[in-house]
Amino acid sequence: VQLVESGGGMVQPGGSLRLSCAASGFTFSNYDMSWVRQAPGKGPEWVSAHNAGGGTYYADSVKGRFTSSRDNTKNTLYLQMDVLKPEDTALYYCARDLVAADGLDYWGKGTLVTVSS
Repeated sequence: VQLVESGGGMVQPGGSLRLSCAASGFTFSNYDMSWVRQAPGKGPEWVSAHNAGGGTYYADSVKGRFTSSRDNTKNTLYLQMDVLKPEDTALYYCARDLVAADGLDYWGKGTLVTVSS
């Protein structure tokens, strides 16, 4: 299993970024997938989940600003981030959800998002 995030960078407050997570080594379409972030000096924070059936779920802190999507033909998960705030600054990880249990079993190495003027 391999998960590779990309698309991070530096953006001004109010700006947008689109993260991608390329998955390989498993049947991507069969799995729920999540985004998790970790801000400097803080613990991990769950951001969003995108289940295999297409349902999406978001943390209150990003609801209405972030949109998860997936392209099962490309084995890729996306996170469109709009109206970015300085508090969104973090390392963003893509992760695979456990089957029939809570938790995440595989993680990427992350992509850094910095929101600053």
